[in-house]
Amino acid sequence: MKTIVSVGGARPNFMKLGPFHNALTPYRDRIRHLIVHTGQHYDESMSKVFFDEFGLPAPDFSLGVGSGTHGQQTAKIMVEFEKVLEKMRPDLVVVVGDVNSTLACSIASVKLGVPVAHIEAGLRSFDRTMPEEINRVLTDAISDYLFVTEPSAIANLIKEGVDESRIFYVGNVMVDSLLAYRDHSAASNIIENLGLNGEAYVLVTLHRPTNVDTSEGLNTIAEIFERVSHDRAIVFPLHPRTRKMIGEYGLGKRFERIARLKVIEPVGYLDFLKLMENSTLVLTDSGGIQEETTVLGIPCLTLRSNTERPITVEIGTNRITGLDADRVLAACHDVFEGRFKKGSIPHLWDGKAAERIAGILVNKCLGE
Repeated sequence: MKTIVSVGGARPNFMKLGPFHNALTPYRDRIRHLIVHTGQHYDESMSKVFFDEFGLPAPDFSLGVGSGTHGQQTAKIMVEFEKVLEKMRPDLVVVVGDVNSTLACSIASVKLGVPVAHIEAGLRSFDRTMPEEINRVLTDAISDYLFVTEPSAIANLIKEGVDESRIFYVGNVMVDSLLAYRDHSAASNIIENLGLNGEAYVLVTLHRPTNVDTSEGLNTIAEIFERVSHDRAIVFPLHPRTRKMIGEYGLGKRFERIARLKVIEPVGYLDFLKLMENSTLVLTDSGGIQEETTVLGIPCLTLRSNTERPITVEIGTNRITGLDADRVLAACHDVFEGRFKKGSIPHLWDGKAAERIAGILVNKCLGE
């Protein structure tokens, strides 16, 4: 019996761990799969709901590290995860995405001689001011097996000196979840509950520090909302970080005065998928949502100056605008008037990425 330990710490991680956990089902007589929740996202609305919705078992280990600076959080995770490694002696550690938990658990693992597999490897924004970019680069540098979602990731890894034998183009586990639960989301009543029956709306998610950690950024977001609201209602599930910064800068009243803006608490995946699939347009600074809108054929504007997922721009429905009110509004009006690219779905984004990863890890990496 071999032991695989998978690590999740933030909301997007659980969306990727769900398909992987399920894909290991045929191998349960040979593979013991343990799940570690680092507690990087400790808000129930940001993590627990994903265990419930994706049928994930309760974590085998909950590290409960909570919030802190990047250094504090990374250090706490390393200390606590090292205890799990020493106790369980796994044959492999699987990390996903690009959060602090991803890097911390990778470092702790390789220092104890445990191989690491990185799901969603090779993505690059080439913006070293993004904490996520640092996590991606460093995790890939020390991982043994790198599972990629798009051709640019392969090119990035090879350029960084990664041996091609360690790189596997498998598709996108985020898309696995989307395709598996798309029909289930149809039963969601979120649109009726928000009073949006028959009303066209724009869906927004914004949480990155470059957008929400300054008064200038939040005022620009408010201006965009004020102008977009003349044409469409706006649904804005408010990330805890964004809510905190709006309060700190005293901007709550400005957002409250936007008549067609519906600010709501973070919602579960099925509700969010229902909102996304029925929206006119999505404004975001999230990487995963750029991918999901591409698969759904929904126009997406990324309010950043870059993306680590260029395939969503090259052949998908994504467009990079930055946080520039005039540029965002011009792009919005293009969409409202029917001028937007339809896009296509990237190769192997077919709902079977997790199956490919599980097969590779069991048959090749673990020598089964």
